[in-house]
Amino acid sequence: MIKVNSPLIGDEEVEAVAKVLRSGILAASRYVREFEEEFSRYLGVKHVVTVSNGTIALYALLKALGIGGGDEVIVPDFTFFSTASMVAAVGAKPVFTDIDLSTYTIDPNAVERSVSDRTRAVIAVHLYGHPADMDEVVKVARERGLYVVEDCAQSHGAEYRGVKTGGIGDVGAFSFYATKNLTMGEGGAISTNRDDVAGFVRLFRNHGQTRRYHHEVFGWNFRITEVQAAIGLQQLRRLDYMNERRREVARIYLEELSSVEGIRLPVEKPWAKHVYHQFTIWVEDSSLRGKLAEFLGGRGIQTSVHYPKPLHEQPVFRGYVANPNCCPNSSAAASHVLSLPMHPLLTDEEVVAVARAVKEFFSNPP
Repeated sequence: MIKVNSPLIGDEEVEAVAKVLRSGILAASRYVREFEEEFSRYLGVKHVVTVSNGTIALYALLKALGIGGGDEVIVPDFTFFSTASMVAAVGAKPVFTDIDLSTYTIDPNAVERSVSDRTRAVIAVHLYGHPADMDEVVKVARERGLYVVEDCAQSHGAEYRGVKTGGIGDVGAFSFYATKNLTMGEGGAISTNRDDVAGFVRLFRNHGQTRRYHHEVFGWNFRITEVQAAIGLQQLRRLDYMNERRREVARIYLEELSSVEGIRLPVEKPWAKHVYHQFTIWVEDSSLRGKLAEFLGGRGIQTSVHYPKPLHEQPVFRGYVANPNCCPNSSAAASHVLSLPMHPLLTDEEVVAVARAVKEFFSNPP
């Protein structure tokens, strides 16, 4: 089976975990601090603060920015659920905004149309590993006095005009889930140059303590462990290698599939460095997407749909949607996209085999 996602876990991670276990120090300590310091240098930001997962990273940063009841936050309609659910979780209203179909990231023109007197922030998701068009998003935000939040759950190491994602807006949120470009199995982090945001999240993740048993704010236990940080350190130290391998896999796909009629391939804008968290194609005839997935599955090739339902169509968000036709591009993407296998463990031969199976399907589609 050629898996759609698979983490690269080597002897370095195994030995790092064993070293932590042998030390007897399992709660957050040296390795957590070391990971935060190394990741902040890698991103080019002043602070990285780890938390228990990417969803909590979004929740914590929204709390740090003071966003809550009566506020609105602009979110792309085509993304994972937690981008919007955490806005609702802090009491604010997610305002679903359409995407640019060339990159599947938030459309800056749609952002401007979505701003109201209650808007406090805009969340730009760097989807599939391709950065959003941040200059335009930041321009609108600065003109209207809004915070800029980057959702970097799929963009570890991606760059926008030479700057790594997570270092462009006011604050970024990362996930280190098992399938991410950098994994700890679970885990998350916020990145920022703002001392106040970093300081709040450090308190918030640790019961609001400034020192042991002295609580300044209401907080939670959102810490990661030494085991997670030890894995993350090894992953971080070869993140660029793993991303370059993803880019090599993408180059093979692009070369092999460039002449196939019936699909549209991912793009990399001139201002972007794409790290291909996913390699997602657009199947022109949406009625063929499921058949293609079934065809590939019959040949031992996994695929996935990221994502089959836009956020504004999710039942839980019905009360937040004034216009059910708000995001036509997002709705179209949900019907047409299909993710092919993409991870650094793929061999050239496996990538070619996937591409040739796709070509075989479209040479005589049902």
